[in-house]
Amino acid sequence: MLTVGLTGGIGAGKSEVSRRLAEHGAVIIDSDLIAREVVEPGTRGLAEVVAAFGEGVLRPDGSLDRPALGAIVFGDADKLAVLNGIVHPLVRQRSAELQAAAGPEAVVVNDVPLLVENGLQGLYEVVVVVDASDETRVRRLVGIRGMTEDEARARMAAQATREQRLAVADYVIDNDGPLDALDRQVDSLWHELSLRAAR
Repeated sequence: MLTVGLTGGIGAGKSEVSRRLAEHGAVIIDSDLIAREVVEPGTRGLAEVVAAFGEGVLRPDGSLDRPALGAIVFGDADKLAVLNGIVHPLVRQRSAELQAAAGPEAVVVNDVPLLVENGLQGLYEVVVVVDASDETRVRRLVGIRGMTEDEARARMAAQATREQRLAVADYVIDNDGPLDALDRQVDSLWHELSLRAAR
């Protein structure tokens, strides 16, 4: 088994790379999906979030109101740290369970948005960083996710810098260009990862 940490700043296109690696046969452990799973109604995670931030972070149906929670924590480092202290240990526990279930020959790609911010690079044999310029990322966040430019820049500012991410990278995927260029880079990366997993 080869364990890979895949990361990139918001809007860099990490999900596109993850999807392409899955098509090649990688076992994907998506921290964002798991982070949603661990705060679904009835979970300990949701109970802890409500205890920390109040009933105002719930929708009428009892599910987490992500925009309401985001408005509280983004831009407030202390509150974001409280949220991360609840969610991240639960995500790590579930990720470990999924990794243990993968086969011995697997390339296990852990899709971890905040890998650098949480100092997790040492957990993986290989770290892959998806990189794009700040302007490209803002344009994507505004155009695809419907954020205002200020919202996009605030989300980006809450994460590690490009330089911090690149400093821990074993492989860098440059995602400033067209999708066919991305495909070529992912194909090459998969070849390298497969060789390493086979050793």
